[in-house]
Amino acid sequence: MLNQTHQLITALEWRYATKVFDATAKIPIHVWGALEKALVLTPTSYGLQPYKFLNVQDPAMRAALLPHSWGQKQVVDCSHYVVFLARTEVKPADVDRLIARISEVRGTPADKLTSYRDLILSNLVNGPRGKNAHEWAARQAYIALGSLMTCAAILGVDACPMEGIAPGEYDKVLKLDGTGYATVVACALGYRSTADKYAAQAKVRYATKDLVQNV
Repeated sequence: MLNQTHQLITALEWRYATKVFDATAKIPIHVWGALEKALVLTPTSYGLQPYKFLNVQDPAMRAALLPHSWGQKQVVDCSHYVVFLARTEVKPADVDRLIARISEVRGTPADKLTSYRDLILSNLVNGPRGKNAHEWAARQAYIALGSLMTCAAILGVDACPMEGIAPGEYDKVLKLDGTGYATVVACALGYRSTADKYAAQAKVRYATKDLVQNV
């Protein structure tokens, strides 16, 4: 267990927001498969998973996104570029889809899940939170972003969260109008270039005692 905790902290100390990727270094298929699974296994409120992840591999599409990313070259140089989309609203059909999936996986009759369905509907569809469903979904997407970056670090894959983007312009490039999803954030993944000066800089964080309190 001590070895595992050491490996975890070492990986988190190693990672940083990579500014320059080696454009020739690609994430192996089996490693990317694990990272995809990590995204899918991310916990969400109600288990609703109100998002999608676009793995943008097409060079032309990445080039089209670059001007809407403050010109940050990570977009075109990284191995994998993931755009996080969140639901613009939660509809009864979304809830019914979840109930059907629970019934399929767990073998629970759908009629036994009626109270759970009604609970979600009362909160995310018909309740006050329903008016801000996209903001709620975006927060769920950020949980997935954090999970992805942590898992990437453990696997020795570099990552850079990309908030410096124009979500509305991304939506146009990715043709999201009418899909029920909108861009929230992105993440570039791959392997750092030796030319990235930030890789050698000390990680700056406050002391644990300044951020973690026991009450």
